[in-house]
Amino acid sequence: MINNVVLVGRLTRDPDLRFTANGSAVATFNLAVNRNFTNKSGEREADFINCVIWRKPAETLANYARKGTLLGVTGRIQTRNYENQQGQRVYVTEVVCENFQLLESKGSSEQRQQQPNNTNNQFSGNTNNQSFEQSSFSSSNETPNFDRDANPFGNSSQVDISDDDLPF
Repeated sequence: MINNVVLVGRLTRDPDLRFTANGSAVATFNLAVNRNFTNKSGEREADFINCVIWRKPAETLANYARKGTLLGVTGRIQTRNYENQQGQRVYVTEVVCENFQLLESKGSSEQRQQQPNNTNNQFSGNTNNQSFEQSSFSSSNETPNFDRDANPFGNSSQVDISDDDLPF
């Protein structure tokens, strides 16, 4: 059986670090992950994924990641249920993270958080026709060039490669 999850998104709030009775650290957090398409009105929607991470990685995440941090996680989907105080059965589906990666520098994260245009509704699902990817580049002076039609060999019409270098 295969149960693998890879997510890239932004934290919707600071990670909540707690400790179990036997001293194991556990952090819970939510990731806002953009969908690959827009809705009928042209707005990009997001999914908000509940995540949990355990032990030393949980402490590290809580120390270095804050609301809005761009984060990559790997893990697995897990379901569980419990009975709440009203006697109702509650079902929970979450990603149990095995590893995470901070995907932006501390400086760019702090710069983005200090911008006056940065509002708390950036994770509300209504992105005002601007995707999370677009807003993450708005704080940078350079926008990556993803031009697929650009000639990788420059303006030269010939490529100087000997027949010995060809793999076929």
